Amino acid sequence: MKKQKGFTIIELLVVVAIIAVLTGIVLVNVTSYINKGKDAAVQGNLSSVLTDMAVYYDTNGNYTAACADASVAAALAAADRAFDGNAVANEVTDCNGAVAAWAACGQLKVTDSYFCVDSTGTKKSNATRTTCTSLWAATVCP
Repeated sequence: MKKQKGFTIIELLVVVAIIAVLTGIVLVNVTSYINKGKDAAVQGNLSSVLTDMAVYYDTNGNYTAACADASVAAALAAADRAFDGNAVANEVTDCNGAVAAWAACGQLKVTDSYFCVDSTGTKKSNATRTTCTSLWAATVCP
């Protein structure tokens, strides 16, 4: 009686099918984790706008041109890059400043909602809005 060497084609196909199913499951989970990381980066960058705005106010005494300040614009651009990875500024972020108040927001990937920060110290997500500019009235997050 001869000993069998190697694997049959059926055995190899079963192993390849199992590997394909496991790869599909892993890819779905990894994509979800990547998007959650992007959302955390957007929220972190927008939260740093709070500090940048406080520094701007201490220097200038108002928020009139604060959204155009270099450090604020850099934080907004970083939040925008975290969302989509490209270098086009203000695609998913926005900032609105007035003399006594300001608000900034950015779009999140996982929930497709918007994260808003403002001069009152508010930091929150809002899933009912469709754009950043619809998030605030009188430069305060709803």
